[in-house]
Amino acid sequence: MRREIKNEVLNERLIHTKLKNGLNVYVLPKKGYQKQFAIYATNYGSNDNQFVVPGEKEPTRMPEGIAHFLEHKLFEQEEGSVFDIFSKLGASPNAFTSFNTTAYHFTSTGSFYECLDVLLNFVGTPYFTDQTVEKEKGIITQEIVMYQDDPSWRVFFNLLKGLYQNHPVKNDIAGTVESIQKITKDMLYKCYETFYHPSNMVLFVTGDVDTDRVVQQVERYFSDKDVSKQGEIKRIYPSEPYQVAAPVVKDKLPVPRPLFMLGFKDTQVGQEGQPLLDKMILNDIMLEMLVGQSSDLYVKMYEEGLIDLTFSAEYTGEKDYGHIIMGGESPNPEKVVDMVYKEIERLKQEPWDVECFSRVKKKKIGEYIRMFNSLETIGVQFVSLIFKNIGLFDYIERLMQINYEQLKSHFNKFFENYQSSVSIILPN
Repeated sequence: MRREIKNEVLNERLIHTKLKNGLNVYVLPKKGYQKQFAIYATNYGSNDNQFVVPGEKEPTRMPEGIAHFLEHKLFEQEEGSVFDIFSKLGASPNAFTSFNTTAYHFTSTGSFYECLDVLLNFVGTPYFTDQTVEKEKGIITQEIVMYQDDPSWRVFFNLLKGLYQNHPVKNDIAGTVESIQKITKDMLYKCYETFYHPSNMVLFVTGDVDTDRVVQQVERYFSDKDVSKQGEIKRIYPSEPYQVAAPVVKDKLPVPRPLFMLGFKDTQVGQEGQPLLDKMILNDIMLEMLVGQSSDLYVKMYEEGLIDLTFSAEYTGEKDYGHIIMGGESPNPEKVVDMVYKEIERLKQEPWDVECFSRVKKKKIGEYIRMFNSLETIGVQFVSLIFKNIGLFDYIERLMQINYEQLKSHFNKFFENYQSSVSIILPN
């Protein structure tokens, strides 16, 4: 099945092909570009530790950090490291595991089709032994310990532990030193066979490439693979209370200035597709108007020396959880947080004017159009949307339709009885 999706504002077209085994292949042609980018992702992240394998009745529970562990192990093949193969082809590979996704990608300026074969082969050929799994535990233990000393990482996960009581998003993506010791070769194979089925994955390619050749190459790769049809994976998440776990979380590390994050828990979850996309867009605009660099509050806090250029804000929205996070370095985090709370209450009585909304909306449209100059950014954005049932062009189409009344209504609803938490790292 093949279809072409066009967007006149972006002047882009996206070709979607669904293979017989269920894999969705997307190609965004960029005529004249010297670089090519491919990303191969599975709808599987660190939150997916409890699930029912298709065909089984009983739930399977895995140790924290196993999705990230699996990502590490796939780069190690029987013949050696995948990085060496990409390096000989002049390409730059990488991967990431997030709370909801694991993705493998490369950027090339030549030998693209050879690199695509390497990508498909190493992600499609797991090679785990008891010895290599034990060796990897030592490597990942060092990574976990290193991140525990990182102030930015610590303030972030302390905040998530303050916001959430039960949801696994509060847990470190890499797991803990204790949890990864429980991971075995058989566990890795079980997770791989469950979540790395083509029907649970997507391949996105962009650059000056031949769409037909890409699709034919992927079909040829799977032609001799025995890929049986897979049923639905049932993911199990614990019930998350409305209230936050802790309104304030403080910690100490050797930092020159206090570091803080203020989080607001999204209590209206359970959406995907267009309703979730609309909420993401409204929150993007709302945050820009509330604490963006051109907002009254940002200017006031900056001029009083309470924040600096490290201050930022963003919304994360998934089907089963969501939150706003803002923060940075500050000599007085409590005062910044108090000013944000007061500004929210003031805006409930004295909303922004329409001109402010129009200006920010135009800025967001411009940012999304500019994003299409970066192949890597397009690819990562595509993956972040597709597993929420949101298309790459849907964002700008919905953004152009959002109006001022929707924003006012959304602001009042989001902050009606908000649940917030503050994480602060103080100097030792």
